[in-house]
Amino acid sequence: MDKVTSIESLRGYMEGQVVRFPDFSEGQPFVARVRRPSMLVLIKAGKIPNSLLVTANKLFLTSSVDEADPQTLDQLFSILDVLCEACLIEPSYQEVKDAGIEFTDEQYMFIFNYTQKGIKMLEPFRGESAVDNGAGDVAEIPDKTVSDTGA
Repeated sequence: MDKVTSIESLRGYMEGQVVRFPDFSEGQPFVARVRRPSMLVLIKAGKIPNSLLVTANKLFLTSSVDEADPQTLDQLFSILDVLCEACLIEPSYQEVKDAGIEFTDEQYMFIFNYTQKGIKMLEPFRGESAVDNGAGDVAEIPDKTVSDTGA
């Protein structure tokens, strides 16, 4: 029988995970502390405005958008901005933007995929473990996975 998840364990989950993103360029890694935000909470909090709900719904349910709609790209990037803001803990998305740094397309899609599927989905994408639980430096990211359930 499963044990009840402790509040302490849940607090640890809310601190996020250290994840290695696709490199900015060869030899220029990017590692950040991230968490998986709830899309429903973002919608309820008004972070995803009503004008983007149809696009967001299509994106979240099918991982695709209506390419025939000329506003789709703008809407897609608006949604990705919301996800990055909710996902990135350290550095924060605002810190990244304030420094004049722009993510690559691959990094944006990595964040989207992480927010939707968690770390286990990213391993086939990266071909290596993307998680660092704080042990070792960037060059030595351990080959560990973290459960999507936080257990």
